[in-house]
Amino acid sequence: MRIATDKISKGLVKLDDLRRTELLPRDSRIFPGHYASVMLMENGKRVIRPMRYQCRPAGKPAFYDAKHPGLYNARRDNLTGFWKSQFGVTHGLMVVDTFYENVSTPEGNVILEFKPRSGDPMLVAGLWSRWKGEGEADLLSFAAITSEPPPEVTAAGHDRCIVYIRPDNVDRWLQAGSNQAELLATLDDPAPDFYEHRLAA
Repeated sequence: MRIATDKISKGLVKLDDLRRTELLPRDSRIFPGHYASVMLMENGKRVIRPMRYQCRPAGKPAFYDAKHPGLYNARRDNLTGFWKSQFGVTHGLMVVDTFYENVSTPEGNVILEFKPRSGDPMLVAGLWSRWKGEGEADLLSFAAITSEPPPEVTAAGHDRCIVYIRPDNVDRWLQAGSNQAELLATLDDPAPDFYEHRLAA
């Protein structure tokens, strides 16, 4: 009875969302498995492509999504390991104003909303892949790169943080190339900002 009631309540919320015409803040949140706009370089020009936020690396079977549900993030310390087919090859950026993290507290799990104090949009470094399967449409998907957090994110209770690229490093990142040391140095020199946080609505 409880499970059915919860499912009905969630279903009614979704039906209401289909009927309304005004935008709400939650409409712009990107969850794993949802699609987002990703900037990449094609023929020397920046372009935007819709991509699924959960990377399925090219050549992997479709069941990889269920086997590895956390592939919406690519750890900085594993770029030359698990992500070696994408790192230095297919780079992208996602432009966001806010990011959210689950944090454990003595009272239980809470979701925190982080925003840069400057108010500037964040250029989040990512990797993407074009997956092809016999008899299936091509899938463009991506993962956001995460690294060690700055002190204020650590103090808030989270142990990872997205990598916010400096604006003057955008083309260097998007053009990728084989110089991995230079690309890693770009990730290790993020935009200087301070992340303020609050409980997510």
